[in-house]
Amino acid sequence: MSAQQQAEEVCPATRPRRFYDCTLNEKLLYTSFLLLAGAAYLMAIAYLYTSFAGIDGKPGLSVEDVAENYYGNRSGTRLESALRGPMASYIDIEQRNHVVEWLKSGASESGYDSTIRPIFAKRCFGCHSAASGLSVPDFTTYAGIKPVANVDTGVSLHSLMKVSHIHLFGIGLVALSIGLIFRFALLPAWFQHTLTLLPFIAIFTDILAWFFTKWDPHYAYIVVIAGAVLGVAWAAQIGISLFQIWFLKCRVIPGK
Repeated sequence: MSAQQQAEEVCPATRPRRFYDCTLNEKLLYTSFLLLAGAAYLMAIAYLYTSFAGIDGKPGLSVEDVAENYYGNRSGTRLESALRGPMASYIDIEQRNHVVEWLKSGASESGYDSTIRPIFAKRCFGCHSAASGLSVPDFTTYAGIKPVANVDTGVSLHSLMKVSHIHLFGIGLVALSIGLIFRFALLPAWFQHTLTLLPFIAIFTDILAWFFTKWDPHYAYIVVIAGAVLGVAWAAQIGISLFQIWFLKCRVIPGK
């Protein structure tokens, strides 16, 4: 145990405020938020898995899936990548093969009218139409489907900028909230400072790597590593905070 921890255990008047100083109401508030944040993070991981898994045409989630999402499949099209990945469950294999054959033959308008539109009318128009109100390509017209029938270059820079600023604000506020609670933990100073900074470094590195991955798919490894660091850092902050909220006690020396 460090000298700082030993000094704080006897509760000198000048020591920083710790979890054992919190009222029951504060402990309930912090615990509720940390559990909710932990559950939200697990849901985010599940969402990422279902969104990225299979993009490369293989089952499961891999670095290649991440790379293809941002860099694209320069040998294929966005539509083909979607049909082999997140949209695979919405169309059967035979119909998908017809669509892929059409794409590889040049994605002509006549082929769209005769073969592709009837397939998508049954499978895709519920969401991919102007009437749905969703921010997705409109497959009801050839002009609407043509942009995603071109060579897949991954997520557009415009979309990356839109998503990145939302994530920087939103996830940054979550990191701040967890960090404000974690500051009450009783830990060696170097360890607490490092663990406080790690989520912010990981968030910035992860999002910056999105743009680099669009330029070079090898940066997808940094996206994965930064995401893993964020998960470990948050798990440590939440776990340590929850433990100390309810089990850390202040040892008071009689007569002090």
